[in-house]
Amino acid sequence: MKTYIFCLAAMLPPACFGQVAGPPRLPSDMEQMDVKQAIAEAIDRNLGLLAERANLTVAEAARISARLRPNPVVSAAADHLNNSLGTRFSQINAAGPTEISLRVDLPIERARKRELRLETATLARTVAEAQLENAIRRLRLDVQLACIDILEAKTKLSLARDNLQALERLVSLNESRLASGAIAPLEVTRTKVAMLQYRTSVRAAELELATSRARLAPLLGRRSGGQVIDIAGELPAQTPPRRTTLDEIESLAIANRPDLAALQREQARTQADLRLQIAQGKVDYSVGMEYRRQQGINGTGNMLGFFVSAPLPVFNRNQGEIARATAEGERTHRSIRAAQNEILSEVFTAHQEYQSALRLVDEIQKELLVSADEARKTTAYVYQSGATTLLDALDSQRAFNETMLTYYTAQANLSRVATRLAAAAGLETLP
Repeated sequence: MKTYIFCLAAMLPPACFGQVAGPPRLPSDMEQMDVKQAIAEAIDRNLGLLAERANLTVAEAARISARLRPNPVVSAAADHLNNSLGTRFSQINAAGPTEISLRVDLPIERARKRELRLETATLARTVAEAQLENAIRRLRLDVQLACIDILEAKTKLSLARDNLQALERLVSLNESRLASGAIAPLEVTRTKVAMLQYRTSVRAAELELATSRARLAPLLGRRSGGQVIDIAGELPAQTPPRRTTLDEIESLAIANRPDLAALQREQARTQADLRLQIAQGKVDYSVGMEYRRQQGINGTGNMLGFFVSAPLPVFNRNQGEIARATAEGERTHRSIRAAQNEILSEVFTAHQEYQSALRLVDEIQKELLVSADEARKTTAYVYQSGATTLLDALDSQRAFNETMLTYYTAQANLSRVATRLAAAAGLETLP
């Protein structure tokens, strides 16, 4: 990007000034990174994203539970324990004999319940994966926008500092000219007032930069007020027009948006859950085997028994859960349609904003930058020859500075809307 020296040095002979100071050095406690490094650190360390990742662990635990089979049931019993109460079993007292039994029951699931549980849990995990991808998409967007804010604030701070340095030199020069009687005291006063105004602008730009850096820190999983983060690079001078049409971006959004994919996977999960709940309404059996031992007076008896049991589905046939799963499926279907409409609206709005911002940057570059710079240089030349006043020179410089501030704002806004458009399409950058 072409570098402009935004100062009043162009108004006066170069010999009156030294070299213009370069960009300020980074403090020793400041860490510099680019946008890609910031995104990578946010994905690794953002606390909200770490919490979102825990949902995958929960979903995997649900899959482990779903694949388990029912446990067999072991029962042991001791009956007719007369001796413990002092009453003994005998030929006269027939209250007995003592019996000891051991029984094992094995539940048998019907209607493929285990397979349907596992299918439902697996689909629930895919939903959690899509939700994590959408959280990463939103986090990437937030980090990119925060980085753009920092780059914009740095650019405007550099402009304000250059202007302040120029005004400080001009004040020093005019004080020398006042001492020699070349100008009136009022002209020095006006120069100092302009310098104080630019000093205020520098303080405001410094505060905006500090605020932008503070907004980035929590996104990276860092504490605000810790090590200062600086984003390397600068705002692009011009973003080339994209050839991708609105229809193509809308198709990309429908195909790539993870939040829509999460709803579609949720719909598949609700359908699997409905099948599972219908299967849960089917009766399961339990088969058992029992060993029983009797200790009598005349001898000992060993007996073996087999059992089959099943509940009678008279009242509970899982009607409530079937109705719930059916309602969830209908709700998810409507949510998908609503999400598609919202995505298309978001893409359309972002595309319109992008085209508008692109035209604005192009118009400023073609129509304002050159004319504002020429007006400033012309006024500077006239001021050097003494044919105009300092007020006219300062007005020309102020107009140029306002033009550049508008240009930087338009550049930053173009970067923001391009980032939002890419995020709306479910992409990292525009195609």
